[in-house]
Amino acid sequence: MADQTKRRVAAALAVSGHADGVASARSAVPSFIVMDVMRAALAAEKSGRNIVHMEVGQPGTPAPLAARQAATRALERETLGYTMALGNDELRARIARHYAEWYGVSVGPERIAVTAGSSAAFVLAFLTLFDVGDAVALPSPGYPCYRHILSALGQQPVLLETGPANGWMPDPDDVVRAARNDGIKGVLIASPANPTGTMISEERLTALAQVCSAHGVKLISDEIYHGLTYTGAAQTALACSDDVVVINSFSKYFSMTGWRIGWMIVPPDLMRPVERLTQNLYISPPSIAQAAALGAFDAGTELEANKNAYAESRTLLLRELPEAGFTTFAPADGAFYLYCDVGHLADDSLALSGTLLQEAGVAVTPGIDFDAENGHRFLRFSYAGTPSAMAEAAARLKAWARNRR
Repeated sequence: MADQTKRRVAAALAVSGHADGVASARSAVPSFIVMDVMRAALAAEKSGRNIVHMEVGQPGTPAPLAARQAATRALERETLGYTMALGNDELRARIARHYAEWYGVSVGPERIAVTAGSSAAFVLAFLTLFDVGDAVALPSPGYPCYRHILSALGQQPVLLETGPANGWMPDPDDVVRAARNDGIKGVLIASPANPTGTMISEERLTALAQVCSAHGVKLISDEIYHGLTYTGAAQTALACSDDVVVINSFSKYFSMTGWRIGWMIVPPDLMRPVERLTQNLYISPPSIAQAAALGAFDAGTELEANKNAYAESRTLLLRELPEAGFTTFAPADGAFYLYCDVGHLADDSLALSGTLLQEAGVAVTPGIDFDAENGHRFLRFSYAGTPSAMAEAAARLKAWARNRR
């Protein structure tokens, strides 16, 4: 099975290496399959078909009105030149206030770096914390760009398998084993997680922080889906330890994916290295996006309405998808994803996602994007679109299932 999965993944990715004598070895990372699915879905739409998008974790709502108004004011009044590499002081202070308001945690603005989306924050974190050849533990299934970025930087991803037995989250014992057997220098945790939507308990998060500290392992906490939780609030890793790197973004809860604006919080002794890297890699985060992000903090009512819409879609899909044969999901605690075991329907999630696009007009992401070993039997459904679109998707999938019988 593992060999078959690897062959499927290799065929799906169509990764080119040094065949043309031009591209570097470090550029030969796998594609981000969800983007390939989106391209196929957009091509189908250009051909005249109507497609419901459940593949990309992108809110179906625009940036909140307060953010757009702040951007408009900035366009009219400001030159929008470079800011300081770590971001403008007003936004850094507002992010610090956010931690006091949401978590009751005191974070000084001097520990906050505004970044060009969370993607830039991951690059900065990996470059700041780890050298070439260092091993970093990641949850599997997990966001594929973690391991792809590490590979491109010459670092080594070590996968920590998760599933129903451990609540789809790594255990402290997993980190201890990886420290002893693989010599990991770091571990990354995401909660709520992509693709599963599961959350880690504060108790387990605290235990992980303690284990990391005891073994000299750096802990990175991906918290970009905070605010989008349905079974209880998520806790920041900063409540468990000061010696962590926290990464967040305005893309998900704040509905600002295309603005490419995020932030990271690091221990004081790492701020200057992060600043130097930022200065050299991309100078500063976008000025217009920073202005909009500052306004987004005043959009609480609108953002909570968006969250309520996701909750409505979540309830609908958990009720309706089983009627289409999609019956077994990871706990959908947060984010806007359902990670579904489809092994009883097909043994090739990539092929099944293509079938659903072609026959049902619904774009979904195959599990091999998140888990090369076991993802052949999983699909990820994103319910980030509008409730009406999600209702239409459910109707189409049920009709597709009836036609298969």
